[in-house]
This record gives sequence, structure tokens and C-alpha cells, in this order.
Amino acid sequence: MKLGVVCDTHNNVKNVRRIVELFNEAGVNHVVHTGDITKASTLDLFGELECPLSGVFGNNDVEREELNQSIERQGFLFSEAPLVLDFAGTSTLVVHDPASLTEERMQGHNLILHGHTHLLRTDRDRGRLIFNPGECAGHMKGLNAIGVVTVPTLEIELLTF
Repeated sequence: MKLGVVCDTHNNVKNVRRIVELFNEAGVNHVVHTGDITKASTLDLFGELECPLSGVFGNNDVEREELNQSIERQGFLFSEAPLVLDFAGTSTLVVHDPASLTEERMQGHNLILHGHTHLLRTDRDRGRLIFNPGECAGHMKGLNAIGVVTVPTLEIELLTF
């Protein structure tokens, strides 16, 4: 199973359109957004995905009523962090801010996804992967990235644009 991972899109409409294209081209089965979408109109663009979208809210997702309307309209699954999902027997913990990741909170999860830092993170520890694909809302072509994690093997592919 291919899991798409995106974070901190921060209302960059041009990049979100490209992100959707890349995930569709990669044939991902599910996409997880780790927060900081910012605007409902940006979240609506993810409606073009050819798979489901789940995620958590970030610290910049303050227009909650509008975001919740988009979530309902598009049939997405979003919640406050932490969100626990299961993909092909891989227990997945999703948060926005990595400061909330304690050993106790991570216990029992194979895949931990976060955003907030805009920095690539691929830490492997005790059979689990802590992953953040890094910057995707920037304006520098070629320096933006999203991730594809194959589960249950936890292999990572970065898609840059």
C-alpha cells in the first residue's frame, strides 16, 4: 500500500495543485495531511485526489468552521492531533507539532507522521519510522517535497517539485 504524506501547505494553491497531480501519478492509496492547510479553498483542491484524505489540524488552521465545511463537503477525515490510523496493519500516529511526540505517545505505532518544522525527517528507531517530508509550500522550484511511504515495509520515496 502506498501512503502519501503532505504537510504545511499553507494556502499555496499552485503547489497544492501540483501535489495532487504527483500523488495521483504515483498511484497512492491514501493521503495524510499533517496540518497547516490554512484555508478551506486550499483544502477543497485535495478533492481532486483519486484516493481518500485524512489528517490533523495545525497551529495555522484557525478558520476551523470553513475547514470543517470543506472536510464535510469532500468526505475527508480530519481531527485534532493525535490521530491514529491503520494502513495494512501499520499503526500510524499523526500529529502536527513534533514537540507533542513523547515516547509514551509513540509506543505501539510503526509509523509516526508530523509536520510543523518544514524540515525533512526520516528517523528510524526500534522498528518504527518518524517521517516528515519537509517543505512543500515554498516558492523555490525543486526544493519542495512530499512523501510516499510504502506500508508495511516503511520504504520512503520523496517526490520533489
